[in-house]
Amino acid sequence: MRKILTLAFSAASLIVVGTAVARAADLTTTYREEESDQRNGVKIGYLDCDIGGGVGYVLGSAKEVDCTFHSTVGRERIDHYTGAIRKMGVDLGFTTRSRLLWAVFAPTAGYHHGSLSGLYQGATVEATVGAGVGTNILVGGTAGSIHLQTVSVTGQLGLNLAATGTSVTLTPAN
Repeated sequence: MRKILTLAFSAASLIVVGTAVARAADLTTTYREEESDQRNGVKIGYLDCDIGGGVGYVLGSAKEVDCTFHSTVGRERIDHYTGAIRKMGVDLGFTTRSRLLWAVFAPTAGYHHGSLSGLYQGATVEATVGAGVGTNILVGGTAGSIHLQTVSVTGQLGLNLAATGTSVTLTPAN
């Protein structure tokens, strides 16, 4: 039991440190060479989502999400989104809470309120024993040109194993 707790604490510490490093890398300065993605977009910020806890049933799950967009271009802009993440496939176990980070890209360094709203679909793979990680490959959104990085990372607490088709719906909260 002590080994499991030590392993869980170590994994949780790595997730916290990794998240802090990722945030520090994004927030160090507002003036820097613009980072681009494969679609020739400019990284304008990141979307930080808290996912509610819940139980994964054999064939899927549905959880609420509360997201905040943080701009890394010019003046710090914050925008809030709510929504749901739905999974269909093998989803066994439970999570108490999860956190999802996504890079946000645009064709230019501009952003408008609600630009990230829409439906994102794809696949998710997660493994959690105490503390765990997951990877999401999701595409979609609105017909607009602002988009989320295709691959995102999730950190979570609980006991869970999932390999699912996934959809995330985002709606502006304010």
